[in-house]
Amino acid sequence: MDQMNDEFNVTYLTFSGHVELHRFRFLYFLVMFIVYVLILCSNSIILCIIWIHKSLHEPMYIFIAALLLNSILFSTNIYPKLLIDFLSDKQVITHSHCVFQFFAYYSLGASEFLLLSAMAYDRYVSICKPLQYPVIMRKSTVSVLLLLAWLLPALQVMASAAIIKNVQICRFTLTGIFCNNSIYNLFCVIPRTLSINGVSILLNTALLPMLFILFTYAKILIISYQSSRDVRKKAAQTCLPHLLVLMSTSYLSSYDIIKARLQVYFPRSAHLIMTLQIVIYHPLFNPIIYGIKMKEISKHLKKLLCEGKLN
Repeated sequence: MDQMNDEFNVTYLTFSGHVELHRFRFLYFLVMFIVYVLILCSNSIILCIIWIHKSLHEPMYIFIAALLLNSILFSTNIYPKLLIDFLSDKQVITHSHCVFQFFAYYSLGASEFLLLSAMAYDRYVSICKPLQYPVIMRKSTVSVLLLLAWLLPALQVMASAAIIKNVQICRFTLTGIFCNNSIYNLFCVIPRTLSINGVSILLNTALLPMLFILFTYAKILIISYQSSRDVRKKAAQTCLPHLLVLMSTSYLSSYDIIKARLQVYFPRSAHLIMTLQIVIYHPLFNPIIYGIKMKEISKHLKKLLCEGKLN
């Protein structure tokens, strides 16, 4: 394949991470299309429930809505191109589109950790400082936390994307099914500034937020243990879903980090399975956990489903 279109001066990259695509392309397409529709519907329904019911216009539910919106944006960055590739003879992407997909993938992925950090802070104030909660968690505070959760990762990943866009490429085949840090394998030489910025992003948007979340929930656990049964019950009901989502996010992110940083070899089929878990499992996991485990959301969801059956 001619890698360079001379007429338009556009660099094309080829994906090589698909397994038996010529045999199972329609099955892949059908399964992933159904999953994408489920992701959009499940996240959007709970998002709408929070939007419609004023009783849910509290910081905790606003952060949940932001997390679900983040899942929709994350999936939309991946799925449409993936579905097109399943039905195409050649799985190619322009270099500029690949850089944008890389930017959106890591920016939105990092935002998830910061949104979970904001949730942890909200739960800490609610349970450990209940009398000060209305003063601390005002609308302006929530707005600032949401802005920072999306803006800080975007600015940091944008710096990496700008470097990647101008790095010389010696190879044109990506060992994956979408653009993530596998793009580093295309470079003739990986710039030191890119490696340093990558470590900085990992530290600032994943490791430090995770340590903050664990520290915060440890404090909540200690306070709850020393308090009344009602406080312990409230802590369990509202903190458990966030912890489950954190474990899911951390588990899937760790694979991406280990493969990139340690250059660990995985068979192509194993790599495909792990990659699909990132784009299938997690965006569906969030609405299921919050729809089942959060009492107020679950109540409105059951009411909506019951009304649908009656109609």
